[in-house]
Amino acid sequence: MYFLHNSIAIYQFGFILHPNKRTNMNFSQYEVPYPVNPDFSKRVAYFSMEFAVQQPLKIYSGGLGFLSGSHLRSAYELRQNLIGIGILWKYGYYDQARNPDQTLQVQWNEKIYNFLQDTGIRFQINIHDHPVWVKVFYLNPETFKSAPLFLLSTDLPENDFVSQTICHKLYDANVATKVAQFILLGVGGARLVDELNFSPELYHLNEAHAISSAFYLYRKFGNAEDVKKRMVFTTHTPEEAGNEKHDIFLCEKMGYFCGTPMEDVRKLTGITDDQFNHSLAALRFARLANGVSQLHGEVSRKMWGKYEGICEIKSITNAQNWQFWADKQLYHFIDDHNIDAFIDRKRYLKKRAFEIVADQTGKVMNPDVLTIVWARRFAGYKRAELITRDEERFRALVTNPQYPVQIIWAGKPYPVDYPAISDFNYLVNLSKGYDNVAVCTGYELALSKRLKQASDIWLNNPRVPREASGTSGMTAAMNGSVNFSTNDGWICEFINHGNNGFLIPPADYENMSVHEQDQYDLDKMYDILENQILPMYYDNPHVWRQIVKNGMRDVRWQFDSNRMAKEYYDILYK
Repeated sequence: MYFLHNSIAIYQFGFILHPNKRTNMNFSQYEVPYPVNPDFSKRVAYFSMEFAVQQPLKIYSGGLGFLSGSHLRSAYELRQNLIGIGILWKYGYYDQARNPDQTLQVQWNEKIYNFLQDTGIRFQINIHDHPVWVKVFYLNPETFKSAPLFLLSTDLPENDFVSQTICHKLYDANVATKVAQFILLGVGGARLVDELNFSPELYHLNEAHAISSAFYLYRKFGNAEDVKKRMVFTTHTPEEAGNEKHDIFLCEKMGYFCGTPMEDVRKLTGITDDQFNHSLAALRFARLANGVSQLHGEVSRKMWGKYEGICEIKSITNAQNWQFWADKQLYHFIDDHNIDAFIDRKRYLKKRAFEIVADQTGKVMNPDVLTIVWARRFAGYKRAELITRDEERFRALVTNPQYPVQIIWAGKPYPVDYPAISDFNYLVNLSKGYDNVAVCTGYELALSKRLKQASDIWLNNPRVPREASGTSGMTAAMNGSVNFSTNDGWICEFINHGNNGFLIPPADYENMSVHEQDQYDLDKMYDILENQILPMYYDNPHVWRQIVKNGMRDVRWQFDSNRMAKEYYDILYK
């Protein structure tokens, strides 16, 4: 880290700040500060509750943020006329620490960002019949090489304490606070766009958290047609029960509908009961929507098809930004057919990542041993501990002298998801009995990249069909790891078993109980591990490397977010 006093450049955290860009920006007639590619000239405001753009900006929890962060990076690379709108979370999602016995501890620590610019924009929105001041910060595109990002905050001295707390915790557990957050993103974001005079041709909602913006626009234009032609929607949730619903009268009381009478709200949304379904409202307000994989598109059309008045749901498969995530040297050695350098590089990446594991857990891992990593958000359907459920086979797997194995877990459970926290703590306690099993904390962008580089096998075993897309395996493949997965989400479009990854063969899951499904997947997982993966890794390293390289090549173009960002313009924004 160094500073140059009278220079235009201050280098810190590996990025360059340009002070002149902090002061000369005109936020009253805002335009993206780079030449726009004519193919992507349509002005788009992209709303998301979370953005994982770079490690220092901790305003994300998991996959939704990783996805929107990659989207902004690709929008920048392609020079798209798109701005991001989110919330500046004072305490982030939470900091994952440890109790004295190594189990999970949730910490709320204030975040400070010297790289964000105060736009000087302030305005009021009504929440719960009360004017709340909103302040706007700006992430310059050159800071992290992303599309412009505007972040809303209510943490101002002009607001009372309750209003200040709206932007404190991402996905606050308190229902009223969460509804207030949705109003801040939707109504506050739409109001911000007006303050900027950006005049978007499209409002793109990444999940339904910001659908309150539709009511702001309805009041602005005076009719639903003008809202509908400007709104598109991406749904990420493959289960009806997983889509957020709140008491419609609570929403009304809190100002969610911007003063629209309840009778009109019901007419506009088609919601007749007392639960306001945000996703259903979004599907009725949007002119077009998309699921986030081919399978999820099908699941969504089937799931929502029974409702009248919803828009068409297309499929645009999620992707991750290759430029940000991929290890370029591994790709370079593949292109040069330099197999020795490729082996050395992967071994170095593992060794470097293992230093973090050793520092956190006291476990010194071996870079020459097959390393399985399960790392993503902890949630029940993702089944973090599935591989441990057969105690006998698990013990045999991790104590096998012929084919040694190392296993690493990491991920953040939602801070009040006690079953998921219990799974995390169970794995921590299990790991204490083995030198080659570890559980890491602090699973954010930086650790995510390192663990992907550490892994030989990226284990992904959600219950089919509950993973809308899942993207962690894409970035694992970009770092020389082999995907081993159930057949769900993006995996259905990617894995060719034994060629570029390994697949638990799908069964007739619809006619199985949850217990039967889990048992089937567990048995198949062990069969493939014991009879295919381990013997191949140790006895046929040449074949193993070919699978690694096939996965790296296949993920390179099809699952780079530049393809996805282009498809949004070609399919959703058209």
